Amino acid sequence: MPQRKKAPRSLTPAEILSYGFGVIIIIGAFLLSLPISSVNGHKLNLVDAFFTATSATCVTGLAVVDTGVHFTLFGQIVILLLTQLGGLGFMTFGTLIALALNRRITLKDRLVLQEAINYNSMDGLLALIRRVIYYTITIEGTGALLLAARWAMEMPLGKAIYFGIFHSISVFNNGGFDLFGSYYSSSGFGNFRNDLYINIVVMMLIFLGGIGFIVIHDLLQYPKSKKLSLHSKIVLTMSGCLIAIGALVIFAIEIFNPATLGELPLGQQISAAFFHSISSRSGGVSTVDVSSMSHSTQFFIVLLMFIGTAPGSTGGGIKVTVFAILLGAVYSMIRGKQDIVFFKKRLPQESILRAITQTLMALSLVISVSMVLSALEDRELLPLLFETTSAFATTGLSLDLTPKLTMISKIILCFVMFIGRIGPLTLAYAIRPKSKKDLLRYPEGKITIG
Repeated sequence: MPQRKKAPRSLTPAEILSYGFGVIIIIGAFLLSLPISSVNGHKLNLVDAFFTATSATCVTGLAVVDTGVHFTLFGQIVILLLTQLGGLGFMTFGTLIALALNRRITLKDRLVLQEAINYNSMDGLLALIRRVIYYTITIEGTGALLLAARWAMEMPLGKAIYFGIFHSISVFNNGGFDLFGSYYSSSGFGNFRNDLYINIVVMMLIFLGGIGFIVIHDLLQYPKSKKLSLHSKIVLTMSGCLIAIGALVIFAIEIFNPATLGELPLGQQISAAFFHSISSRSGGVSTVDVSSMSHSTQFFIVLLMFIGTAPGSTGGGIKVTVFAILLGAVYSMIRGKQDIVFFKKRLPQESILRAITQTLMALSLVISVSMVLSALEDRELLPLLFETTSAFATTGLSLDLTPKLTMISKIILCFVMFIGRIGPLTLAYAIRPKSKKDLLRYPEGKITIG
């Protein structure tokens, strides 16, 4: 009898996400390498185009060329679209188009969406996607208007509106790209260090992008429901603590550094400390020269970047919820308790194991890549660790090292940014062989710890 052909294996949600982001990066690299994308009319070399496309799609913000100076309007719009796609996820846009065309959303589509936005339930998934689009348009639109109104005071109205739209999208999606090099003497938000209005708007955009859409929805519903989910409580509590502690540490160390906060008035010192505390966990923009900060502050920023933002947000890192679980595990072990409890809710064992796995995978990646870069580049370890962590956490802060890296190092960082955007566990699920159910369970054994 002729053998029956096996049906082709369908892609898993993790594989779809990985391949989808990969395809977007390749298309973006091709567009950015075209002569029409560069001001000088010459092709950007393929590695730099690939790096820029990866950085934009993975909402990182690390740059090998000055975005405002090197790229034409076409190139800038490509970067902006990649940042928007990367921040919200291509599946979110695909679902929006499908809903607009009255196309049925299959179960597999829902599974991919659930994986993409780190949502724990199928219930209300499509309603959440609609809200995500609505919140994004509202927040980015408001941010664009507020920024454009300020910049219209010192530049033509058309440019002010364009700058407002570009930087609102870039900052809210934690992209970190800016165009200031094309208008001011230097790039970066350092041009507005003493502008409290711009600082507050940018900090709010970074904060809202970093807490995630689930938390934003919970906060908007709070006046009616009078309650917040456990997820929102943990995200808001940890975010508030990290912002306050981060600002205090940065202020305490850098207040005596004349190259950063030392020469600024007290109000600007406090503002800059809070700005970099918020931005360090994924915003990727700065008002003072991070490369001039002390080594202690730079290493502290590495820790903030590694922790990152909330699940389902536009930021990266291991996530604040994972960090909270790790702290809860330490506290429970010290107190001799079996369960990790937050706000009178016990966490399941699966969440604890997932948090530990994700942290160890991320830590292994950052350490191993930093060691590889140290072997490839004739530079100190801390700047390489800083750059690697920034790439993994999709933060975008840099010690002015990125443009000076060799091509092989840039390619390695592209890989790190890709893993940081989709998540180490998602990539592991995408490349792992098909799992089989264990037919037996071994007896329990004991080992000595500590």
